[in-house]
Amino acid sequence: MNSTRTLFYHITVFILAQIAWFSLLGLWIYWYVTNYIIFTQVGDKLSPQIISDNTNLFALVSGIILLVLVSIGMSIIFIYLNKQLSLTRLYDNFISNVTHELKSPLSSIQLYLETLNTRSVEDNKRRQFINLMLKDINRLNSLINSILYISGLEQRRNVYKYPHDYQVYIAGDILHELVGSASYRAQIPHQNVHLSGTAPCQCVIDKNWLGIVFDNLFDNAVKYSKGLADVSIKLSYTHKQILCVVSDKGIGIALKDQKKIFDKFVRIDNPDNPNVNGTGLGLYWAREIIKYHGGKIRVSSPGPGMGTSFFIELPVYQATKKRYIRNLLKRSKKESDNADE
Repeated sequence: MNSTRTLFYHITVFILAQIAWFSLLGLWIYWYVTNYIIFTQVGDKLSPQIISDNTNLFALVSGIILLVLVSIGMSIIFIYLNKQLSLTRLYDNFISNVTHELKSPLSSIQLYLETLNTRSVEDNKRRQFINLMLKDINRLNSLINSILYISGLEQRRNVYKYPHDYQVYIAGDILHELVGSASYRAQIPHQNVHLSGTAPCQCVIDKNWLGIVFDNLFDNAVKYSKGLADVSIKLSYTHKQILCVVSDKGIGIALKDQKKIFDKFVRIDNPDNPNVNGTGLGLYWAREIIKYHGGKIRVSSPGPGMGTSFFIELPVYQATKKRYIRNLLKRSKKESDNADE
């Protein structure tokens, strides 16, 4: 409510300021035209020193230029302010979502611990509680790591402070493994995951970080599907690129939303489940991870209710971006050597 009032206030001030400037411009033009008419009618009776068309014209043109520049400057300021207000609203939503994401597992852990502390629990039930708490702890750890990593992305020089382990893999084999792990963690039935195609070429990836990309894509497939998620993964390759297409049959994405889907804090509304959890960081994080692998990710959807496809492109090892890929391998080797010391 306060954000809406603030936005309305700034828009009102901007409009009133523009009205004031253009009113002044209108009065200026009126002054010039009136003087011109007077000078035209009685100019021959006035002294030449009094009449100075060049001076009046210069004053008018200079004033108009000044007003146009001021108007352009105000417009730029307004556009910037509007972007900042939009970012502030997204940030507020992010804080609210993160608070909920942190509170839910903490409440569960607290409940399990209180139960174990106040009641006599059978060994089987105790192990079940411990496993559930470990699952919630992993969820918290993943969320905190994502926030810390994205904070590092804001300062590019700090992103490599986080551990990376880039290795050479056969693309088809490692992508099969990552897809299987992600579908298992997302609890998607095996029969609902369809993997086709092949990619026998080599690639350089960080297994853990690229796994986060697939975790986010499969998690979104679950969140934004009306029933059980159904995901298709198609692999292909060329001389220089490996292509992995992850498609679901969910609620789809409108064309206007596809342009901003990878922006930070942006979330797509699910009309069937408006309370779906999320922070708005998953796809932003996925894009940055793919970018640091030297690849690209894009989205395509025919429209609402027609599913979504994510296209992941990764460079083939020793075929393209050779220097960049070698630097990734050197950095990982250096980190590994430092860890062993």
